[in-house]
Amino acid sequence: RAHQYRTLFPDMIKNWRKDWGQGDFTFLAVQLAPFMKIKDQPGESSWAELREAQLLATKTAKIGLAVITDLGEENDIHPKKKAPVGERLALAARGLAYGEKIEYSGPVYKNLKMKKNEAIVSFDHTGQGLEARGGELKGFSICGADRKFVWGKAEIVGNTVVVTSPEVEKPVAVRFGWADYPVVNLWNKDGLPASPFRTDDFPMTTAK
Repeated sequence: RAHQYRTLFPDMIKNWRKDWGQGDFTFLAVQLAPFMKIKDQPGESSWAELREAQLLATKTAKIGLAVITDLGEENDIHPKKKAPVGERLALAARGLAYGEKIEYSGPVYKNLKMKKNEAIVSFDHTGQGLEARGGELKGFSICGADRKFVWGKAEIVGNTVVVTSPEVEKPVAVRFGWADYPVVNLWNKDGLPASPFRTDDFPMTTAK
């Protein structure tokens, strides 16, 4: 019930803060790991929707999210690589709970601008800059008014990512890592992966 999670998750945090009487203490969470790769094509994914709901909760003050798109295992819902998860949570704690002036998050979608056939995506938490790990950028899909997503060609330009496709003359939306098992490689140079996201709010058929 990914859409319901949008309110259940932040409400749970609000309730814990109220019941424990400790003020608005920092709350840290781990985003769902990649799991169960079924098909390698753009489309709808209930797991991607749930990751989105987790990310939306961070809009509330002092909620941090460790993104682990690089640590998933196709056949294990609980990936075995725990140390990097703990390290990312510790960075979030240092930045949010202890106020250290460090980059504690990977790139997070900020806004989308269109320029002819280009979709230009801006981010928060770019840190020392954006980078693609292991070759060309992967995991970006794009669509026009027909809402049919196709894989796009993505390039880093400054602190933005420009997405295009010969199949989409006038883009209206971009998605990144929108899959149960996303294959993605956008990071910031501080060593943290970008969170999956979508720029659209199209109704999801996976919601139950």
